[in-house]
Amino acid sequence: MLHQRYPPQMLKLLPRSKWHPYPTVQERAPWESLPATVRQAHLIRGEAAQQREWPVLLARRYLDFARNGDRERYQRPYFARRGMLAWLTIAECVEGRGRFLDDIMDGIWLICEESTWCVPAHTRRQRAGIGLPDVTEPTVALFSAETAALLAWVDYLLNDRLDAISPLIRRRIRHEVDARILTPFLERDDFGWMGFVGGWVNNWNPWINSNVLTCTLLLEQDETRRKNTVSKCMRCLDNFIDTYPADGGCDEGPGYWNRAGASLLDCLELLHSATGGQVDVYDEPLIKEIGRYIYRVRIADDYFVNFADAPAVLLLGPWNVFRYGQRIGDKGLIGLGAWLARRHGLLYERAEERMPVQTPRLASLGRLLPTLFHLEEMFAADPIPPLPRDVWFPGIQVMVARDREGTSEGLFVAAKGGHNAESHNHNDVGTFIVYVNGRPLIVDAGVETYRRQTFDIERYTIWTMQSAYHTLLPTVDGVMQAPGREFAARDVHYEADDERAGLTLDIAGAYPPEAGVISWRRTITLERGRGVVVTDTYELRHPVNEIVLGVLTPCKVDIGTAGKVRFDEGTMAHGRPTGHGSLRYDPTAFSVAVERIRITDARLGNIWGDHLNRVLFRAISPAQRASWTFEVSP
Repeated sequence: MLHQRYPPQMLKLLPRSKWHPYPTVQERAPWESLPATVRQAHLIRGEAAQQREWPVLLARRYLDFARNGDRERYQRPYFARRGMLAWLTIAECVEGRGRFLDDIMDGIWLICEESTWCVPAHTRRQRAGIGLPDVTEPTVALFSAETAALLAWVDYLLNDRLDAISPLIRRRIRHEVDARILTPFLERDDFGWMGFVGGWVNNWNPWINSNVLTCTLLLEQDETRRKNTVSKCMRCLDNFIDTYPADGGCDEGPGYWNRAGASLLDCLELLHSATGGQVDVYDEPLIKEIGRYIYRVRIADDYFVNFADAPAVLLLGPWNVFRYGQRIGDKGLIGLGAWLARRHGLLYERAEERMPVQTPRLASLGRLLPTLFHLEEMFAADPIPPLPRDVWFPGIQVMVARDREGTSEGLFVAAKGGHNAESHNHNDVGTFIVYVNGRPLIVDAGVETYRRQTFDIERYTIWTMQSAYHTLLPTVDGVMQAPGREFAARDVHYEADDERAGLTLDIAGAYPPEAGVISWRRTITLERGRGVVVTDTYELRHPVNEIVLGVLTPCKVDIGTAGKVRFDEGTMAHGRPTGHGSLRYDPTAFSVAVERIRITDARLGNIWGDHLNRVLFRAISPAQRASWTFEVSP
């Protein structure tokens, strides 16, 4: 789609001296034309950063990941440095009086002095393996590339203001970015995220490429090398685009769309701008579908379908959503972006919205700059996000359905088939979630704070990844679903009309041979305005002693009435209310118990609070062949 259509000999790249994407600090009118509340909010952020001590990065904290799997004790100060530099830079641009320049210099110098820009979890890609970083082998990874892009934007925005302090500052930036990112990017094809050595690429590809493009376009002074690097980025991006199904479905989940589809947009915008509009693939059907995915998996408010490593509550950056909608002419995306701009409080009309220093994942200058200079557009648009009634992604086998289009009132269900080697996979073939009136009733827990075990052979020892903790997935004599591409749904069928929407699939293929499952035919049906009906028909190879199924809910649970589980309204993190409803089952087929799952992880706790309830259905005298039905109603 990119490198064959726009080969190097045809690529019309604007010279670095003529590419001017945003106003610099010297151009006072655009900065001073920002709304007064916005300018004040960013000055407050810059002043908060100015008052902080620069965090120290210790070798022993770098080794935490290798020693005990902890990522956070190193990453917290690492990201704090970058967040502080970002806010100091924007504050200086807003004010333009030099008040923040020495602090900015300190931040630049500290970051340039770091032995590596690669976080500990990503050193596994160096030949020396995890542990301390090998300074002789720079690793082009997510946050090393993002750090380089941050420095490139600081250089671009402040330019001769930094030179006035010392010309060595910008020279140092160019040296470090070239040595750590641009030269290894050009010289090596073996970084797996590039897609040149086989395997499946994911969000790493467009996320890193967006930062490499930024550094190249802003800093590279050799125009031939600049064009060659841009062309290689386009080849890499094609490897990402090629993996996507025609429906635009993101198997990593909506949390990663922000760094998959939205980072693809970052790349396409950089290419479009730096070529004067020559590179333009926004009319391509696949590009359009990748964008539309994000509103198709939105449930209500900040709730999204959180299959894979995705949180149930997600606050996306508004500009990427809005701009994607503009580029592909989709009013739904434009409406969601405008709604998100208000949800973020981007005009900072209330004092509590003037937030302190944040991480660069929220303060990425490449996304903040277009947001600042397009506020009027976003606030002029109608903030009406779409709520489609029915969505089916055949490529990733995900169904989304609600009672009526355009409203979160009533029932919402999402279900999936797929396989157990998806990117950020959970063993969850056949799972589903249910929301009532836009509030969670039966849920997917999501994912805990990342640690070493999350991405190594111990991944499926983590409870959130196991099929037993996904909705009504059977555990047969202690055997759960297994990881791997071969463990997949079979005979998948989807249908929808005005009365109902349903997904039928055989989940037996997701289980290893020792489970002895010949077939397990599951049908998940939304009966509009009435309820969700789940029917299982199974056959086992031999008699078993135990079959257990479970559901997770943030609601209060009452199992006092045989044949009925009542979900009463409860309160989650930040005072958010749960839904309420009931689940009917055959009391002659199951005994029921409730297990309280205590949540100590900050990432999960920020959504669900201090616990989830797990309702366990244990088959009474499980038969070798049987059929049963569960009914969920508001």
